[in-house]
Amino acid sequence: MSVAAGVFAPGHLGELTQIVPFEMVDAVLTECGSVQERIRKLPARVVVYVLLAAGLFEECGYRTVWLKLTGALSWLPVPRVTATALWQARCRLGVRPMRALFDLLRGPASAVRTAGARWAGLLVVAVDGTHLDVADDREVRAKLGKASNQYTDASGYPQVLLVALVACGTRAVIDAVFGPGKPGESILGRRLARSMHPGMLVLLDRGFATTGFLNTTASSGAHFLARLSSHWKPPILARYPDGSVLSRISGIDVRIVACEITIATNQGQRTGAYRLATTLLDPHRHPAFELVRLYHERWEVESAYFEIKKTMLGRRVLRSRTWPGIAQEIYALLSTYQLIRTAISDAAHTAGTDPDRCSFTTALNTARDQVTQAANVIADTTIDLIGAIGRAVLDQPMPARRLRLSPRAVKRPMSRYPHKSLRVDRHTYKATININILLTEPISP
Repeated sequence: MSVAAGVFAPGHLGELTQIVPFEMVDAVLTECGSVQERIRKLPARVVVYVLLAAGLFEECGYRTVWLKLTGALSWLPVPRVTATALWQARCRLGVRPMRALFDLLRGPASAVRTAGARWAGLLVVAVDGTHLDVADDREVRAKLGKASNQYTDASGYPQVLLVALVACGTRAVIDAVFGPGKPGESILGRRLARSMHPGMLVLLDRGFATTGFLNTTASSGAHFLARLSSHWKPPILARYPDGSVLSRISGIDVRIVACEITIATNQGQRTGAYRLATTLLDPHRHPAFELVRLYHERWEVESAYFEIKKTMLGRRVLRSRTWPGIAQEIYALLSTYQLIRTAISDAAHTAGTDPDRCSFTTALNTARDQVTQAANVIADTTIDLIGAIGRAVLDQPMPARRLRLSPRAVKRPMSRYPHKSLRVDRHTYKATININILLTEPISP
């Protein structure tokens, strides 16, 4: 067992420390001017690792996280700390180091040959927003407000709006921004343009198909593939043999693909009309049918949110009760998620496996075990590109993804997506899909 010396020993993340080594954390602290002036029981580097470990053990308070980090270090004179000392250390550290660390870790986490990462030479990414529940504290409520519904003017917990740019092939976070829910996800999401660049294809749902966001995406040099809502009435400038048409929206030349998608199960079938707009103007290199099939990859960002909110957070409220603490906690949570995704991607690439076959839950549980055992903190002279986390996910591969249909419903009683009726069928069914490219304008839902 090899860990850092002295009071720095609790500062580790098990095997994930090899992805975020001591030198990286020290460099971030130096850059942000956050290195402690004197050595305390809780040096700044140790506090960073405590925050990252808290993302692995979201059901625990910070004091319990500390006990998990130090549980295997009984042979060392590990200092005893209190919950108050941990809170004071977090306040001393501030937000900047965690934001800077996330900036170092974020990225697509994919190699050129990673399965599903690219299409027609373009890195496939998606943008979407979600909400994180935070403590109902007066200061937080004043900044974020509270949601309202038909029963009351203020209900539930205050929420932070998180908008992320996610690589569809690996579900790694390329960039993320967060803040109050107003003025909306499409406006907050414009800040993600700093991470968009030529060679990207950005998949967008109807909520992001706005004049401002489409122009922001196009001006970054990235291509987009967006579903249009019914209020768009673009002109038809030319028709292509694959059924798509040349048009112009928001001053941008686009191809529009109209289609009907029918999903059939043993309980019946359902047909929906869709319009997709893209800045990929060559119908020979980017056929309409293939674009429609590709658009389904947008749901990978929803899977990433599920892993963060359900698998890691367990749908819990964030611990912090102040806005700086919330920002610090969100950056730490995203950084820890990114570390696990990087470990999965490295293992999948080394083994030549699709990252979709690698279980995030298995990787998370293995990473937790490595932390409580203080195992593989420092790499050997011979680098193991797969490691214990990689071997765990490769030894228990998930089955190849099947086409399935499940109604979108949120079961929380105060949700803005109510269950409506106990008669709603929420079973998941095997499904088949049929795509028809339309030569006339569909009636949008």
